[in-house]
Amino acid sequence: MKPLILLCNDDGIHAAGIQILASRLADLGEVVVVAPDRNRSASSHAITLDRPLLVAEVAPGQYSVDGTPADCVYLGVHHVAGRKPDLVVSGINDDYNLGSDFFFSGTVAAAVEAAIHGVPAFAISLERGPSDGLGPASDFAHALAHAILAAGLPTKTLLNVNVPNRPIEGYQWTRLGERIYSDEVEVVNGQRGRRYYYCLGSAKTSDSEPPGADTTAVRSGLVSITPLDLDLTSRSLLATLPGWRLAGFEAIMAEEGMSPPR
Repeated sequence: MKPLILLCNDDGIHAAGIQILASRLADLGEVVVVAPDRNRSASSHAITLDRPLLVAEVAPGQYSVDGTPADCVYLGVHHVAGRKPDLVVSGINDDYNLGSDFFFSGTVAAAVEAAIHGVPAFAISLERGPSDGLGPASDFAHALAHAILAAGLPTKTLLNVNVPNRPIEGYQWTRLGERIYSDEVEVVNGQRGRRYYYCLGSAKTSDSEPPGADTTAVRSGLVSITPLDLDLTSRSLLATLPGWRLAGFEAIMAEEGMSPPR
């Protein structure tokens, strides 16, 4: 049986990035696309719980969902694809998802949702630029997908890939770097005294980031591949916090077991 590859994004099912990805990965297995019916950028890991979701087959093997990227992967893995995928690929996103973009990105969230359900996954994003970098980015996605299908990924992990919009000089295994946000809010006065607020903050990378960060790699013209783990526990804090004392309460160390009922 051919490997099953599930594709998703946050730019919408008709975005050029996901369509070229579907075409480029077709030789690796059966490709099923389950993606939002419109742009859902920066939706993070939102799941729709307050209403039913509508699924429409817009082309053979391609399904639109009136929900978030995480909704799409959940439905794709557990229903639409017909069987559990061997790989989930999210993208190709229109612009980078570097550093702390991880927390906002619907593209990365789709890959995270796959990892939660035990499916190997990667998100891939392409720098905006004057040239059409989708061809090289899809070629890189093909190479990476082939490698993951052959070797797999550890359970509950995923890869976040960022591709510069220029000739690819190589790739680098990286960590999350630092993104600097302008944090702007525009206030618009509307009719009947109502005010409307627009979050306009743009992002840029730090110029002083040390080697090994995803932001440093892409500035050097390299594709960054950042392995991510679903365990967000701060090990340093976990080692430090037992020194705190909370008045009126007793701290029970994990290795000492649960405190007895009172």
